[in-house]
Formats: sequence, structure tokens, C-alpha cells
Amino acid sequence: MRIIAGSARGRKLASPPGERTRPLLDRVREALFSILGDRVEGARVLDLYAGTGSIGLEALSRDAASCVFVERDRSALECLLENIAALGFGERSRVVKGRVEDQLLRPPEERYELVFLDPPYAELREPLRRRATLDLARRLFAERVAAAGLLVFHYPRDLLDATELGAIGACDQRAWGTTEIALFEAPDPAARMEEGGGDAG
Repeated sequence: MRIIAGSARGRKLASPPGERTRPLLDRVREALFSILGDRVEGARVLDLYAGTGSIGLEALSRDAASCVFVERDRSALECLLENIAALGFGERSRVVKGRVEDQLLRPPEERYELVFLDPPYAELREPLRRRATLDLARRLFAERVAAAGLLVFHYPRDLLDATELGAIGACDQRAWGTTEIALFEAPDPAARMEEGGGDAG
């Protein structure tokens, strides 16, 4: 797996042996960042279930301001730290070892323009765990996404339906083979005020 574009374009990323992590395929990652476009530059990024960091590091390569990576698997963390150091992104990166759910315990003013949520498929296959993951996504969208920011939720297209996603919020769904991504855009109160503004008389 390599960085697709930006300052680290073509650089190879370390990954643990076997299938402990499930990084987003290069073609899907390329398509996703094409959709995100100019949103990435200058963005504060939160990469949840970060694995070896392929999403957050791609964002940093494309001039995101900073990225917080959250991961709990030790072998994935070792590769993530190695990748950050190899690419020279240490000053713009923060690595949190622990549960994704614990991010909701942080101060509510800590918000991000881009939040990537890529849970293990096991978290979506079993009904109780799926409900917990969907509730996590809903709370992240409400409490961690900045105004006009995006929650980018990656999942297998056969495991979630429109009704379940609708409980999080209105979204734009994109599919590539068996992979689907839902993009939830947070409202922008400032833009709404401008639209409703005008001369009072």
C-alpha cells in the first residue's frame, strides 16, 4: 500500500503481516479523496480505527493541518508509528492508543473538519454490536464534526441499509464493488445565517 498523492506521493506504507487490519483499497481511497477535493487542505482530521494510518496519512500528504489517529491493536500501532516517522509527519500527528468510544469522553469543543470512521466488519455483523457502532457514528457526527465538516463512514454495502444510516443523518452514499462509503455533512450555521440575511428595512 502506498500514498497516492501529495507531498508523500508513492511512498510505501508498512503494514502488519496477515489480515489483522483491513486498509481501504487504493482505488477506493483514490476515489474518496477525489470526492473530498479541496476539503482536505488545512483540515483537522480524526482517523478512527486508523490501522496503519493509510487514510490519515493520505490526508496529511494532501496538506491536512493535523491528524489524530486512534487505534488499539499493537501490531497496527507499531506500523502506524513507523509510517508517521518515515513520512516525516510527526509534528502534525497525534496517536491515541485506545478505544474509539473514548473519544466521546474528550472535551466537546474538540471538533474536526474530517472524521473517518472505518470499524472492523465484526462490529457490524452482530446486531448488538452493529447498533452500538451506529450509535457511535451518530454521536460522533453530532459531537465531533465541525460546522460544514464531514463524517466519512466506511462499511460493507451488504451490512447496512438506508434506514440505519438515516438514523445518523442525511448522507451521500458511494459504492465501489462490495465497499460503500457514506458522507454525512454537518450543517454550517454561518452559511445559513448568510442565506437568511438581507436588509431588515
